[in-house]
Amino acid sequence: MRSFASDNNSGVHPRILKAITDANTGHAVGYGDDPWTRDAQSAFRREFGEDARVYFVFLGTAANVLSLNTLARSFNSVICARSAHINVDECGAPERMVGCKLVAVPTPDGKLRPDDLRHALHDVGNEHHNQPRVVSIAQCTELGTVYTPDEVRALADAAHANNMFLHMDGARIANAASALGLTLRQVSRDCGVDVLSFGGTKNGMMYGEAVVFFRPELAREFKFIRKQGMQLASKMRYISAQFSAMLTDGLWRDNAGSANAMARLLADLCKEVPGVTITRKVETNAVFASIPARAVAALQEQYFFYVWNPEPADAPEVRWMCSFDTTEEDVRAFAAALREALR
Repeated sequence: MRSFASDNNSGVHPRILKAITDANTGHAVGYGDDPWTRDAQSAFRREFGEDARVYFVFLGTAANVLSLNTLARSFNSVICARSAHINVDECGAPERMVGCKLVAVPTPDGKLRPDDLRHALHDVGNEHHNQPRVVSIAQCTELGTVYTPDEVRALADAAHANNMFLHMDGARIANAASALGLTLRQVSRDCGVDVLSFGGTKNGMMYGEAVVFFRPELAREFKFIRKQGMQLASKMRYISAQFSAMLTDGLWRDNAGSANAMARLLADLCKEVPGVTITRKVETNAVFASIPARAVAALQEQYFFYVWNPEPADAPEVRWMCSFDTTEEDVRAFAAALREALR
């Protein structure tokens, strides 16, 4: 059954699989002291700058948590959008593992603005309150929205002016960069981001994420933090080889661009179905829609997807995600099944 639930549910791009197979040659020194890891690190430096420091981990949650663990102490706080993955989808891992408090700000579109930081800054210096240390944003957001470079720069300037860092959850940074027509560096480092969680799994990899530091001094102790965080891969070459393939010949952009295009097509087809309302602007590979409740179960018998918001009960909001391997045929069949479910 084809899935429109998550880009985590897709298969693996053939070039990524080939890279894994090609790395499966003989023995190699473990824990990242291998030529595949060095090649992947070089690929990241070409994208982000020669002084970028990159460390590979297994999971997106780990990339986020270990990034925050590097930047914050237990008496600090992290400011994020209420809808942020670190707030709603990581089972309290940032607070459990870092020990700091998340200050979750309600936003209409998943994006923080500089004004959203002011309330937390009111407590700076007050020993009775958590001290704000990190602003964490997602690019793109959990609602599929995209920060412009100017919006990220404004947040970075506000954070840095108040002795804070800017962390970017880039689980879908490829989708955001593709949507903006910019490079990976232009949507992150050049906008003032200090640490980036760079996603691979949602864009055609089997598994693997990266933590990228744009200020080398921040990475000084990260190898110990990664090990203590149980994310130091012994056979790291199989993660690294995937990233080398992803960052070669624009594969990251091709995959993300295809997923984004299929989401736009999906939205265009489904909004023509009577009773369906596209509830949010489609900027990347996510489509949010309100559909009559009677159609949800019938459609889920054919396609896996999530109900994002069960209210209102008669027309809940659902989320449909497109992946690198979503085809036009898949999208048209889904739209036809939706129309049939609402007859």
